[in-house]
Amino acid sequence: MRIAASADVHARAGDEERVAGMFARVKDDADVLVVAGDLTDHGRSEEMAAFVRGLHDIGVPVVAVLGNHDHEAGGEKDLFRILAASGIHALDRRRPTTTIDGVGFAGVKGFGGGFGARLVRAFGEEIQKAFVAASVVEAEALRAGLMSLDMPKKVGVLHYAPVTATLEGEPVEIWPFLGTTRLEQALDEGGAALALHGHAHHGAAHGKTAGGVPVHNVSMPVLRAGGSEKAYVVLDV
Repeated sequence: MRIAASADVHARAGDEERVAGMFARVKDDADVLVVAGDLTDHGRSEEMAAFVRGLHDIGVPVVAVLGNHDHEAGGEKDLFRILAASGIHALDRRRPTTTIDGVGFAGVKGFGGGFGARLVRAFGEEIQKAFVAASVVEAEALRAGLMSLDMPKKVGVLHYAPVTATLEGEPVEIWPFLGTTRLEQALDEGGAALALHGHAHHGAAHGKTAGGVPVHNVSMPVLRAGGSEKAYVVLDV
């Protein structure tokens, strides 16, 4: 399967033509389009409506997760309804999986939480514990989703980063807010063949989990910085 992967579209109201132009040739290049979060700029329903209208004639199945920008207005349930009504495979921790032509996709937004020995722990104030709980819930949903897919080819779709390699270029001080090792562990334990994420606009394009899963940061600013003339990269799985 050829996967066209992108993230951080940040659609605004009236952006139908921009979105359509970005993905007009996907059907010539790939079998599936994956958009790894931040579909909208401020999480408003009119922005998501513009995003889905822009993909109306795309010609291939679309898999998507929400990002932090999509949660800004607090209307993520409405955004999911708009995605579902358009036929897009919208994944989150409550319904994390879909299959297309024998390939499984497990997707969550993910969350921050830090990496390795500096993983943020659930200790102290309740707000700190809530932060860690959100990180754990997202990772556990990804792990469970991947493990529920009984097929050899499984793709993890995230917004937040699972490894530090794809954060290189971002200020180290904000890495704990850009992703977490918990997502890396979920990918490895769930048997993913490939992982896609966005969010880190100034990060690096490629990395690997400790278990060897290839990780690609497909944020559009990263693709552009790498010289891509398209709003997506095409990967084989």
